[in-house]
Amino acid sequence: MTFSLQLSDDVIEVRDWVHQFAVEVVRPAAAEWDEREQTPWPIIQEAAKIGLYSPELFGTQAAEPSGLGMLTVFEELFWGDAGIALSIMGTGLAAAALAGNGTPEQIGRWLPEMFGSAADPKVAAFCSSEPDAGSDVGSIRCRARYDEATREWVLNGTKTWATNGGIANVHVVVASVYPELGSRGQASFVIGPDTKGLSQGQKFKKHGIRASHTAEVVLDNVRLPDDAILGGREKFEARVARVKSGASAGGQAAMKTFERTRPTVGAMAVGVARAAYEYALEYACQREQFGKKIGEFQAIAFKLADMKARIDAARLLVWRAGWMARNNVPFENAEGSMAKLVASETAVYVTDEAIQILGGNGYTRDYPVERMHRDAKIFTIFEGTSEIQRLVISRAVTGLAIR
Repeated sequence: MTFSLQLSDDVIEVRDWVHQFAVEVVRPAAAEWDEREQTPWPIIQEAAKIGLYSPELFGTQAAEPSGLGMLTVFEELFWGDAGIALSIMGTGLAAAALAGNGTPEQIGRWLPEMFGSAADPKVAAFCSSEPDAGSDVGSIRCRARYDEATREWVLNGTKTWATNGGIANVHVVVASVYPELGSRGQASFVIGPDTKGLSQGQKFKKHGIRASHTAEVVLDNVRLPDDAILGGREKFEARVARVKSGASAGGQAAMKTFERTRPTVGAMAVGVARAAYEYALEYACQREQFGKKIGEFQAIAFKLADMKARIDAARLLVWRAGWMARNNVPFENAEGSMAKLVASETAVYVTDEAIQILGGNGYTRDYPVERMHRDAKIFTIFEGTSEIQRLVISRAVTGLAIR
């Protein structure tokens, strides 16, 4: 399939539908849930009732041929509000881990459990980061050992910065089975509801995306059935055997998930940036100083020009990466990292300039750009910091072992 910027009628229809939900449901509730710092379950339920929060939507958009369907969904929801949108779509990271690493049987069993039903929606969590292992996924200390006597996996450790951690119906946890192999000895495990030994640790009070629940997940002798390892134990042991023989392992569990979702994270950031730009644009065309609309002054007009140009450039990188991922075109120059890097830093830049355009008003919570600015910063940190993205890109383009 040839890359095209022309969205199909189906993608446009879904995009506009999601945008309407963002206008009518998400935006009016954004300030309230930001202040409450709680998961907006009523809004998640509204999304579930109309089919916006459902495995069917994720499935159809993931299968959409251009690779742009899911990206437009995320951009529109995050245009509405990042905190609420992450609460609605945060399950997607765990779902991506399941889809990317699980067997057909595991996907069929656990994907519905991640979403629940329209009457009783559930969420899922992907747990990779740890107190001493964030960007350095090879340092993960959470251990998984196989108990031959009971034919069970036993997990111990603490995960941190987990979206939906502790409140999720299903947790996907990255753990080290063979610590001596570093990241190549890691696997992902799916943990169902009410599993003994899994508990929520500290819930974090955050700078932004406050409506999204972020917490530690504590694993204390969590016992899981033999088939809890994503992809199956036989496939995992075969991969480990290749590693021990000096052959390629074919990728690491956590990094595979992040590679699949980087364009999506970029789309989130574009949505936040676009929301701040549009608000600042409208404000500049109405606000008067010195007898003129402030948008008539070059100092403001040039800011708006730069904001718009950067947003469009970021979106193009995101769409290219999304198309490549969907059509199995290799990221030879780390195109996924490029998209995530540029989009996340664009969100920070644009929301900062939006506050500057609004002046003192922009610094108050009476205007939404202050919240958007707080929400934007996380995109340069989670799912790979900007520094890590630059490292990935520089290694790809030079072929050197850059540290």
